[in-house]
Amino acid sequence: MKPGIHPVLRHVVFRDTTAKTAFLTRSTLDSDKTIKWEDGETYPVIDVETSSASHPFYTGTARVLDTAGRVERFERRYGKQGDDDRS
Repeated sequence: MKPGIHPVLRHVVFRDTTAKTAFLTRSTLDSDKTIKWEDGETYPVIDVETSSASHPFYTGTARVLDTAGRVERFERRYGKQGDDDRS
């Protein structure tokens, strides 16, 4: 690897402001704000609005779209492809 062109990889705390949770991971992001973590060390903290703790897909609250009903409504309105008798 070329020296001096790669970003610094450091420990960073990501804090989910919606779910009021935080997790420590490694990232190249940096922040001016810091937080004292459970291990007694101080780490940069980055506030995020959505993480796996609050995202509907991961929490099981995702809505299932009724795509079959949409297709049927479209076909009733405009007809199915191939229904016309063109030769």
